[in-house]
Amino acid sequence: MAAGLKTRVRSNWANAVLVCAKCSKKLDGGFGPKGKASLGKALRKQLHLKKGRKAAAGVVDVKCLGVCPRGAVTVVNGAASREWLLVPAGADLDTVAHALGLDPR
Repeated sequence: MAAGLKTRVRSNWANAVLVCAKCSKKLDGGFGPKGKASLGKALRKQLHLKKGRKAAAGVVDVKCLGVCPRGAVTVVNGAASREWLLVPAGADLDTVAHALGLDPR
């Protein structure tokens, strides 16, 4: 191992969710109460998650996941990476959170 690198950094995340930023940008919002927020921001707000590694779960916007559905955003739960979700614009955020294993209850 190279000198000066940390071997581990702790986080409080129970789950890590990857949200395609390219899909979100194509929709130009589409989520939240007014329909103007991106999926990542709307999920964080709905679940009362903070940003960074001290949050209970991580919702991370990534460049492109390569699926590119029309009118939807590609989302991957890191713990269940074999099944990807295609979330249409205006979808109920509680339903999305439940499907990702991020139950607010």
